Amino acid sequence: MAVPFRDRAEGGRVLATKLCRYADRADVQVLALPRGGVPVALEVAKALRAPLDVFLVRKLGVPGHEELAMGAIASGGVRVLNREVVDRLRIPAKLIETAAAREQLELSRRERLYRDDRPAAALRDRIVILVDDGLATGSSMRAAVAALRKLHPAKVIVAVPTASPEVCEDFQTEVDEIICAQTPEPFYSVGAWYENFAQITDGEVREMLETLQSPQSGLRQRPGAG
Repeated sequence: MAVPFRDRAEGGRVLATKLCRYADRADVQVLALPRGGVPVALEVAKALRAPLDVFLVRKLGVPGHEELAMGAIASGGVRVLNREVVDRLRIPAKLIETAAAREQLELSRRERLYRDDRPAAALRDRIVILVDDGLATGSSMRAAVAALRKLHPAKVIVAVPTASPEVCEDFQTEVDEIICAQTPEPFYSVGAWYENFAQITDGEVREMLETLQSPQSGLRQRPGAG
């Protein structure tokens, strides 16, 4: 029977035990989906002695129905469109450009806030472990995976401490590897499986990323970082 994690850090430590075969590899990059995925990914990166970065994704909502995604933008200047939605609703290119420009402002703001002038991680031909605190519908993670593929990593691994059993199973055909430390049934929500599910602030994200940038961390810096 599944037991809730104390907090995201514990979830990350448990998740790291499922990823130990990727420890001490020069071709591994851990990426976190902010903000909730960062404390999880921090523990994974520490355990694997791998570099950590964030991968920012912003949904492009259909004008007037923003909850419906017509696409997404992500770190690295990536844009992914849901052609089915765009074509079915006959969304003009001008509206897509307007939505993308608006979301790019917020994405750029967060990138500056989280990493200052440090360059984004180089992902081509690397094994990327994409981490969040859980998967409920999986929509944000799907957008992240679609965007990540455009940066040509060697392998995409999605890793989370907790997930809906159905969504975890669905991802088996969407990524190279999916690791869900636990898949409780009934699932309810991601927050139901953490005793402490407090909101993570931008400042805390920044501090966690800086933890692995210091020479005292003993971890390799990202290519081009430092």
